[in-house]
Amino acid sequence: MARVSTYLNFMGTAREAFAFYRDVFDGDYLSPTMTMGDVPSDPTMPKVPEDERHLVMHAELSILDGHVLMATDMLASMGHELRVGNNVTINLEPDSREEAERLYGRLSEGATDATGLQDLPWGYWGTCCDRFGIRWMFTFSEPSA
Repeated sequence: MARVSTYLNFMGTAREAFAFYRDVFDGDYLSPTMTMGDVPSDPTMPKVPEDERHLVMHAELSILDGHVLMATDMLASMGHELRVGNNVTINLEPDSREEAERLYGRLSEGATDATGLQDLPWGYWGTCCDRFGIRWMFTFSEPSA
């Protein structure tokens, strides 16, 4: 089933922020929180330093009426900088790969920071910042059998 969620970036405070939001909204985590150290290393990617392996790779929290907040900690070791404009992203999870491509194609017209769509371990994924300065993330995962 397709859904829309809000993706939040933090600079080392995702776990603390989500504990606070869980308390405020009396929400539930939808899956265990993944840390940077939980992600299998990829020889084509820089290695996450030991002091950043405890940071949040991915968290999901249900808040109001099924709306989901997701989060990650940005990595200073990779040159990430948190600023207004990259701290909130609208995450689209369409029902098909074709719909992900259609939405990405339209929203990335005149966009910046466009990654293209690519197959990654968690699904068919990409991001862009549209011509109005709004960040979008696209994720399509094949339904599990």
